[in-house]
Amino acid sequence: MSSLKSSLRWLLPVLLLVSPAAFAQLPGIISQQLSNGTQSWSLPVQTLVFITTLTLLPAMLLMCTSFTRIIIVLGLLRNALGTPSAPPNQVMLGLALFLTFFVMSPVFDKIYTDAYQPFSEDKISMQVAMDKGAEPLRQFMLRQTRESDLALYARLASLPPLAGPEAVPMRILLPAYVTSELKTAFQIGFTVFIPFMIIDLVVASVLMALGMMMVPPATISLPFKLMLFVLVDGWQLLLGSLAQSFYS
Repeated sequence: MSSLKSSLRWLLPVLLLVSPAAFAQLPGIISQQLSNGTQSWSLPVQTLVFITTLTLLPAMLLMCTSFTRIIIVLGLLRNALGTPSAPPNQVMLGLALFLTFFVMSPVFDKIYTDAYQPFSEDKISMQVAMDKGAEPLRQFMLRQTRESDLALYARLASLPPLAGPEAVPMRILLPAYVTSELKTAFQIGFTVFIPFMIIDLVVASVLMALGMMMVPPATISLPFKLMLFVLVDGWQLLLGSLAQSFYS
């Protein structure tokens, strides 16, 4: 009976939440025909472009920036340390995002100066703004992309020989850039794994020599790996090297 009373007590707030007013539709975008033959919209064009861009933001963040390399290296570091839950995923994701914004800040500044600011002041058209905004990202991705990856996707697309980097279409550059980033991230991860793997081997050999085969080597080696990482100032070394790898 008490459970029934408890259920009835929560019924009224639930009914209020699912009332028709709670599901009222948001006002749509209204277009109005003007006397001169043009159309007027209830929302500015800049707002529509901004809302559309927000839907593409996750894909752009993964495909066109330094985020892919950074998050993979941080994940491999966590596996090398033997701490799959520390730092937690939220911390790793936040660190990768802020480091991505740091690395990409010159590119974002150039996009804002060359594309968004003139477009917001109605000095250039939307098409020109998109072309100017894509150029800094294009130059950034070209610097990080291997020629072998570009040649691979150009061959798969049956393209004729390209005249130069400026002739590479975005449909070729994007997958080539992501492939190069994955390759670079795994190369950095390999160098991160080596010192911690040596510690694991030494600890496992010592435990076997002492006849302590039932003791998990990971339990003994974890404090030594953490101490090594702290003594060499591992966070500064790794994050600094990651940031510099995009400008070398």
